[in-house]
Amino acid sequence: MLLLILSIGCSVAVSVLLKIARRQNIPVGQAIAVNYIVAGVLCLILLSPPLDALRQPSVSWGILGALGLLLPGVFLVMAAAVRHAGIVLSDAAQRLSLLVPLVAAFLWFGESFSPQKLVAIGIAFLALLALLVRPAGAHRQNLMTLTYLLGVWLGYGTIDILFKETARQGTAFAATLLGAFVLAGIVMFTGLALRRTQWQRKGVIGGLALGLLNFGNIYFYISAHQAFPTNPSLVFASMNIGVITLGTLVGALLFKEKLSRTNLAGIVLAITAIGLLYPR
Repeated sequence: MLLLILSIGCSVAVSVLLKIARRQNIPVGQAIAVNYIVAGVLCLILLSPPLDALRQPSVSWGILGALGLLLPGVFLVMAAAVRHAGIVLSDAAQRLSLLVPLVAAFLWFGESFSPQKLVAIGIAFLALLALLVRPAGAHRQNLMTLTYLLGVWLGYGTIDILFKETARQGTAFAATLLGAFVLAGIVMFTGLALRRTQWQRKGVIGGLALGLLNFGNIYFYISAHQAFPTNPSLVFASMNIGVITLGTLVGALLFKEKLSRTNLAGIVLAITAIGLLYPR
């Protein structure tokens, strides 16, 4: 279980770093760019991706290109969501993004679902709606926050679909991950160069930390699946429920984030839905 705890800790720590970035004057764009260098290097060292897999005719560079754009884009949206909505709601929205590939599988790929899964999907949608409810007043700010949370949910869900599609085509996951990191880094550095960004030491240091945590989350998650090869549902459920639970505790205790009763109900519903979607 240590691997799962480490993965959960890294995931929430990413949100914490994004939360404190503004108050510490860390340029988030620079940190995200450097993050992809760190993640790419660690991917090469620790996962030893078969680079020949990227030269196979079956590789869809269109999908890889989409990942290269979406990964940094959604990371920026996540940073904005954490800043405006807080760690609790942002982490919950990210974890509920598992709904997107599930619904896609049902609607477009003809996958049949059990009654239990259909109930879980219904509960998960109720959870998402409860998480998105904002307090009255400051209409424009609430609309921005709502947009960021929806962006996190839809963005991470779309990324999940793209990764699954590359796996379905037979491309090795580690090679796809490395290719996506490289393309995402190119996108971020090109964008910063076009804006003539003045690089700051804090941006580089923040990026080193972000890259370690971001890749640590992925690496420990993969290792947990390898440690429990016959029980992947346990890993799925523990990871998602763990991140929501720890994110709630960190947000409420460390950053004093205030949640409405509806938001709290959404957290409970999200955990319930995930438990139903990935039974033991």
